[in-house]
Amino acid sequence: MTRWEDDAHQRTQKVTKSQKRSSRGNPPFYEVFGERYYVLNTSSNYIERGIASWYGKKFHGKPTSSGEIYDMHAMTAAHKTLPLPTDVRVTNLRNGKSIVVRVNDRGPFVDNRIIDLSFSAARKLDMISTGTTFVEVETFMGNATKAPLLADSASRPTVTKVAVSMANPISSAVAESSMDTTVIRLYLQVGAFGDRLNAQKLQQQLNSHGIANVVIRYDQSREPALYRVRLGPITNVAEYDSLVKRVGGIHIKDTHLVTETVERGTTDLSASGMRGLSGG
Repeated sequence: MTRWEDDAHQRTQKVTKSQKRSSRGNPPFYEVFGERYYVLNTSSNYIERGIASWYGKKFHGKPTSSGEIYDMHAMTAAHKTLPLPTDVRVTNLRNGKSIVVRVNDRGPFVDNRIIDLSFSAARKLDMISTGTTFVEVETFMGNATKAPLLADSASRPTVTKVAVSMANPISSAVAESSMDTTVIRLYLQVGAFGDRLNAQKLQQQLNSHGIANVVIRYDQSREPALYRVRLGPITNVAEYDSLVKRVGGIHIKDTHLVTETVERGTTDLSASGMRGLSGG
């Protein structure tokens, strides 16, 4: 799994390790727009990648789901299923910037969005102008140093590229890290199989529906090893939304954003070029 190295001030920031659940905003489940959401029993070991959005003046001064008043200048966020309150670290996968926010509200109730950040939080991640960005959200237990971005060579998974069709130059679909020698590429994972033939069948199914840029990654970091089917690399949020909609149209619903760390200048994602593989 790709990990992120934070700034020094984040490494020393202390957040309460255990917080009392709010008396509001934590039902076993709730429904919005006809969809049911189940509140997690615990936030321990939570980690997810996806798209973040932000909300500001329209909601400033109004009650949140927890009963607290929303302050667009505070470091807070809304999440659909994490217990309220929960402290999480949010990392912008486009620029490596990382913050800690307190989840005290519910949302965002928009397709493919996993967290809604306050104005102040979004500004620190440098995403105000774009409105959305790719992020990693992880439970923050307080004063914890994140693991290095790159895994050491001993634990590096073997990655195999199979029948890749690229509609766009691969260099245009890069999310650059803060390190000089690597880049982070983003993919939509649509399946993971223990049998290579099943992975290839899914690849062929996607190709038959006009979906290109399908790659298969052989991941030996799991036991048993898995063949991961991914689409990408993904250039932007609009492309991600489009891909999710297209694969949903052929009844593939269990998808999620993943990252791959490669050497800068790599044009072929071969085993020698890969430095990290995130999975799920």
